[in-house]
Amino acid sequence: MKRMTLQKNNSTKTIQEGFKEFYRFCRVKNLSEPTLTYYQETLDTFQNFYPLSNQISTINKTITDDYVLFLKNNSNMNDISINTKIKGLRTILYYFMELEYMDNFKIKLMMAQKKIKETYTDAELKLLLKKPNLKQCGFAEYRDWTIVNYLLGTGNRVDTIVNVRIKDIDFESGYIKLDKTKNKRQQLIPLSNVLAKVLTEYLQYRDGEKEDYLFVSVYGAKLNGNSLGHSIKKYNQRRGVLKTSVHLFRHTFAKKWILNGGDIFRLQKILGHSTLDIVREYVNMFGEDLQKDYDKFNALEQMTEVSKHTMVKPSKMGSMR
Repeated sequence: MKRMTLQKNNSTKTIQEGFKEFYRFCRVKNLSEPTLTYYQETLDTFQNFYPLSNQISTINKTITDDYVLFLKNNSNMNDISINTKIKGLRTILYYFMELEYMDNFKIKLMMAQKKIKETYTDAELKLLLKKPNLKQCGFAEYRDWTIVNYLLGTGNRVDTIVNVRIKDIDFESGYIKLDKTKNKRQQLIPLSNVLAKVLTEYLQYRDGEKEDYLFVSVYGAKLNGNSLGHSIKKYNQRRGVLKTSVHLFRHTFAKKWILNGGDIFRLQKILGHSTLDIVREYVNMFGEDLQKDYDKFNALEQMTEVSKHTMVKPSKMGSMR
């Protein structure tokens, strides 16, 4: 009779079978739909290089290294996009390693130079923030103008915005309650004076009950992320602004915050990041904006300004021997 052991028999499990387990594990953890889609797309891309019918145990460092080269030579992805694919695959494979479906090894990202994040310029913001004529415009245009104000005044993500309800705007205390966030933690953020005035007027036209969503379609239905993004794209184009990304408002919020002297710790809390790592990257987005008032705040310029009257003029110095 064969002796029973506790050794797992995972040597024949295929990548497709393992991913079904991983996907279920992610759902049990209550990960967001965009995250689940990201992992599915990660696997779809990997499938173009390595068949999912292969056994998980066949994957090793040589395979993952060759996959990186495959992406570099057979796709139009830049290094940052390739790293995004590697991160997703690494999460999946580390799950397999933890369950002893495959041997352990480190999967490192490529060295990639991060590009300066694009933001809206002041000139573009002036065009977007110009209030429409309420006697001539329709509800959709006025709502989109309100959303632009909200975006620039909060830095919220799209998935958060479409889930804000009227009751979440606390005008008396000066806060907005966010129930739908990326890290799934309820959050309170400050409500600025200007945004409070904009929303107060908007709600006079929007009307609705406290449980209703703040931003809705012309028929009163809840907006989803795609419909909001599409509306803002058309709104921007009608205003003559070629940039149409909703997420750029988040970058712009962070940029303005730091350039105006806001500290990164509060910015971290407002943007809902769990660590300061991503917030620190916003410092790299400024580009030419870092040159603004550089001499005014530069330590060497300040010291030179203070001591310029005490400096010895070259003509008074003895000659070099």
